Amino acid sequence: MSGPERITLAMTGASGAQYGLRLLDCLIQEDREVHFLISKAAQLVMATETDVVLPAKPQAMQAFLSEYTGAASGQIRVFAKEDWMAPPASGSGAPTAMVVVPCSTGTLSAIATGACNNLIERAADVALKERRQLILVPREAPYSSVHLEHMLKLSNLGVTILPASPGFYHQPQTIDDLVDFIVARILNLLNIPQDMLPRWGEHHIVSDD
Repeated sequence: MSGPERITLAMTGASGAQYGLRLLDCLIQEDREVHFLISKAAQLVMATETDVVLPAKPQAMQAFLSEYTGAASGQIRVFAKEDWMAPPASGSGAPTAMVVVPCSTGTLSAIATGACNNLIERAADVALKERRQLILVPREAPYSSVHLEHMLKLSNLGVTILPASPGFYHQPQTIDDLVDFIVARILNLLNIPQDMLPRWGEHHIVSDD
């Protein structure tokens, strides 16, 4: 198996719930164990942008997402925002990779300044201190200087900043194609196989001219 076997997936209150849901589905299809964290703001955005309405309680949410993605028993583990005993809260138990998608600018700020007011922020702090892979997918426009300074600070610490800015060279025909562009980029960074988007040059035909 290429790429990490266990991944922390966090969703926060920026627009772009489709990215997080699609990534969750892809990770499950690739037999990864997912530690799922979500903020209340993200649940509100999800209900606004999609037809997915998550149950409020972690156990019920876990059952819902397992059925929604076709996950095996125990493949998705949902933790409450103040569950400080959850594996992502400690360097000895956290997965080796974490993705925050979408990543609100508030969460971006909290991670950049070392705030640990909830499990999402603490899990990201653990990823930083343990030098583990951390990918943030902000979705904002325009970015203020504050946002850009936080991104630069985190980038200098080894965090990957992947704005939700889909490309068009694959000639997308649907909204799902645009979502898949970003999700495919995340999977590439995690070194997890994906067939949604060919890597640049994979189908390039060299001309004899």
